[in-house]
Amino acid sequence: MRITAIIFSLLFTTNVLATTNRNSIDSIKNIISSSNKNDLKPDTQYINNLNLIAERFNQNNPDSTLFYCNKAKVLSQKINYKYGQATASFLAAQISLNSGNYKDFKRGLNEAINIYKSVNNLSGLSRCYSLYAAYFEFYSDFKSELTYLNKSLSISKQLGDQRRIGEGYKNLANFYATKVQYSTALDFYYKSLEIEITLNDKKLIADIYNDIGDVLKSMEMYNPALNYFKKALLMYKGIKSQTRVSVAYLNIGGTFLAQKDYYLAISYLIQSLNISRTLDDKDGICLNYIDLGLSYTYLKQNAKAIQYLLDAEKISIKFDFSNDQIRAFNALAVFYNKQGNYKKAYDYAIKAKNLATKYGYLDLLSNSLLQLHYALAGLNNYKVAYSVLYQYTTLKDSLFSNENIQKLTSFNLESDFNIKQKKISILQQEKDAAYKQRIDQQRWVITVAMILLIAMIAISLVYYLQRLKQQKINLMLEEKNKEVLDQKTDIDEQAQKLNSLNSLKDRLISVLAHDLRAPLSTLRGLFGLLQDDTISYKEMLEMIPSVLKKLEYTSDFLDTLLFWINSQMENFENFAKSFHIKEVVVFETSNYQEQANLKGITLIDNVPDNLVVSADPNSIRIVVRNLVTNAIKFSNQNDNIEITAGSFDENNAFVSVKDTGTGMSEEQLDKIFKSKVNSKAGTQNESGTGMGMLFCKDLVEKCNGKIWVKSKLGEGTEFTFTIPKGTMKPTSIGPSKTL
Repeated sequence: MRITAIIFSLLFTTNVLATTNRNSIDSIKNIISSSNKNDLKPDTQYINNLNLIAERFNQNNPDSTLFYCNKAKVLSQKINYKYGQATASFLAAQISLNSGNYKDFKRGLNEAINIYKSVNNLSGLSRCYSLYAAYFEFYSDFKSELTYLNKSLSISKQLGDQRRIGEGYKNLANFYATKVQYSTALDFYYKSLEIEITLNDKKLIADIYNDIGDVLKSMEMYNPALNYFKKALLMYKGIKSQTRVSVAYLNIGGTFLAQKDYYLAISYLIQSLNISRTLDDKDGICLNYIDLGLSYTYLKQNAKAIQYLLDAEKISIKFDFSNDQIRAFNALAVFYNKQGNYKKAYDYAIKAKNLATKYGYLDLLSNSLLQLHYALAGLNNYKVAYSVLYQYTTLKDSLFSNENIQKLTSFNLESDFNIKQKKISILQQEKDAAYKQRIDQQRWVITVAMILLIAMIAISLVYYLQRLKQQKINLMLEEKNKEVLDQKTDIDEQAQKLNSLNSLKDRLISVLAHDLRAPLSTLRGLFGLLQDDTISYKEMLEMIPSVLKKLEYTSDFLDTLLFWINSQMENFENFAKSFHIKEVVVFETSNYQEQANLKGITLIDNVPDNLVVSADPNSIRIVVRNLVTNAIKFSNQNDNIEITAGSFDENNAFVSVKDTGTGMSEEQLDKIFKSKVNSKAGTQNESGTGMGMLFCKDLVEKCNGKIWVKSKLGEGTEFTFTIPKGTMKPTSIGPSKTL
């Protein structure tokens, strides 16, 4: 996603000097021509007009902006006009930020903030806080950026300034989009879009369309993304904003590149590049070079590809564009991997990985890990290549899991937005119709009154008839309002039914993304190594037992998953039988021993061999698996995970999974079994669905047991559940059990 600070600075100029009247171009010329006279005896209106001129030069002529800002500032100090001085300092700070002069930026913006505070100008403070957020984005200080964005939005809400509230929502959406929190970003984008449509601000509406397209592209929803980009492009052309037209062409070209339509991608990227060169937009030029280099790489036009990519690398380093540097390094790693120059590919992939880790760009980090894996495999360093592949699949699994859930959320958000727009449209149509009716009625009354001015009786009769007609109109409006309310009730009921129908599907997607994707991705990577002839026949034979074990475990996982899905149906029957709990624990711990070893965690099995329980073994297997993987996820190196079991009372046995990991807070303990939670990242950034403990509680209770947890932050966690004791001869269970 493009650096959004430039867009921030463009947005802020929209409402600067809200208290100043908009003068025509001729008026501005008159101000300039009479400047010498007014400089001798300046007034507040003249200073406001100087700042207005500075604002209008902001995007196209920064030097002129600085000239008029400085002039307004000097004259404001001369007559002690605080508002004019603060506004001039704010506009000058914008120019300093865009030109990378951060020292002058901070000095100017702090001066503006102090003055706005002294005169209690909340609107000015809101703009300053937004500009500070843009500054912190340049430095990747995301915590400070979010703080200032929320400060700005809070003031705008306090003032009831709808335009600034819309911009505040958009800026928050941009922030969450860079954090790969796409559903949150889309929520804020649609809130902003709803306000801007009401205000009919075509520039901001187009910006939001472009940003929504950017998010959908990142979620690999390419066709909807193209629709939004093309909407934005059409509106940008309408308002004749070349900077934004260039951005739209770049985004459309990047989307076709992702869809592997390289020639079409190049045609849009060239149009974007030409505009960026005309405007001397270094960031735009750099991003176009990267996408053009990748397009020519995949078309095997290597001379063009390497020239574009090396030029992009130089620009990103010279102007310290961190995001662009990572993209350029990743693209060069792709190029050299395609050429078989694995040493250079490795060097660039390492650079990209380090920068992406430093600045927290998870999507770019996954790309660098993939290229690093290919380079290491090409250098025959299979052990490290496999380790990097594991990191990549884990991270990709995390992003993929979030994206699946967020894709569903995006559809719901867009659907909700469309429903709101439809309601607004219906109400507006009715309002317009009623207004038109009233206007027509007034004209008719006036005409009749003029014709029958002398006949008072006739006028009285007409007036009486009109009153009757008005009552009928009011009745009709009431009926229409009732219809709208009824439609809303129907829509709410349908939404509730759809949410209920989607609930089971959402759970299934969450489980698949959580437990199935990573092992399958690992197996695919292993078979990819076999297909590329990068390992010998002997090495292949040595790997076969491990592969078979993963296939066997994956098959068993699918069986147990189908069992859980079946358990959610209303006609599910729980087939309990007696078995040794030791068999389930041994099977599950053996499958996760390798994962525990990779994190340096010790698994301790203290379950007695002769403990017999009576329950559905597949249900208990899912519970044990979730508790063990959860313990591994939140444990550090040298931590222990101990599994114990024994008699709980006369009729029930217990199973306990205790770890010495990170533990949980009181707030987490209170929520863990009550509803879906936002799963925290593990000690090595492992992800989760936030529904695992709900599954465990559901299955344990279906087996007539109970589950609870004890935990202390920083000291570890202990999950315990009960199940009925067995009363019959136990039946052996194994991984080949068919459901």
